[in-house]
Amino acid sequence: MEPRRGPLTAGEKVQFTDRKGKKITDQLVAGGSTQTEHGLILHDEVIGKTEGTVILTVHAKREAQVNQVYPEKDKNKPWKSSRAIGGWEYAVMRPRLADYVLSMPRGAQIMYPKDIAQVVQLGDIRSGMRVLESGAGSGAMSVNLLDAVGDRGHLTTIELRPEFAKVAQANATLYYGEAPSWWDLKTGDFDSVAAELPEHWFDRIMLDMLDPWNRLDQAYRVIAPGGVLVSYVTTTTQMSRLAEALRAAGCWTEPQIQESFERTWKAQGLAVRPDHQMIGHTGFLVISRAMASGFEALRKRDRVTKDTQTDIDSLTDEQREAQIEELELRDISDHKLRKVLRDLDRQVGELGTRTNNRQTMSL
Repeated sequence: MEPRRGPLTAGEKVQFTDRKGKKITDQLVAGGSTQTEHGLILHDEVIGKTEGTVILTVHAKREAQVNQVYPEKDKNKPWKSSRAIGGWEYAVMRPRLADYVLSMPRGAQIMYPKDIAQVVQLGDIRSGMRVLESGAGSGAMSVNLLDAVGDRGHLTTIELRPEFAKVAQANATLYYGEAPSWWDLKTGDFDSVAAELPEHWFDRIMLDMLDPWNRLDQAYRVIAPGGVLVSYVTTTTQMSRLAEALRAAGCWTEPQIQESFERTWKAQGLAVRPDHQMIGHTGFLVISRAMASGFEALRKRDRVTKDTQTDIDSLTDEQREAQIEELELRDISDHKLRKVLRDLDRQVGELGTRTNNRQTMSL
């Protein structure tokens, strides 16, 4: 679809940003308004203008800002109706996709833009590709995948819960202005729906679900040889279980696992420093590729002395002692160990000398 250009029109989403950087995303409606902390933005004054325009809020008594649904919440806030407000400046822009994703109505927790960007990049999801997605949630990932493949490609999304599918469908429709024709949104469990899909038809698969390791058989059946599988999981146990399942299947390449952090910076004059808050762990990305039928994935050979599978609590005392020696958990030579002990003895001795000196001086 063509990107939106030119004057702002009724029905599309816009983003209002004030001088403090506070953002409000709202849909323009003829005769409508957006309530802010500093008065009302009248939509009729925005419709027909271009992006980059500065709009002033209208003057009104602050009583107009009292919560209309639950007025008792503002009962002890007399300042809300004590003076007039208005005349506050807001810059008007069409929201970026990242802004839209963070502001859109959601029924389920969305993926953050930092993770979505990595899915598109590491999953090598490009224009014209056929992509299978499982777990639409609120549609954040779906909208980005639709953008990545474009109307020359095709996205098939499987969502278990019909209510989440409705939320994702509505958010995508609002973003594009109409329902994207290159999107096939199906409801049901992954295995049942995927069983009806053609074999080896999809170039890429994106899984955002609780148990992706249970979906690998159908995923391999529908993905093309060399296709990329990307899975988003939030806990270490999920990540570990999926990685082991990919290895055990034999038809997926060694999984690549990563997470990303996001930190913004302040750069104002001489005050150049990172912000105090950052977006830390949100989830893990596990990426693997499908081998051709009949070919086993190549694996790095484990060291013979490194048993990383056996639970040490299941061993006898003798076996545990032998395995600890074999694992070389403390890989240090006797010479190095003697040197460390000499250094520590010397440092502890220095502490004793300083203590004796302080006691002598106090006398």
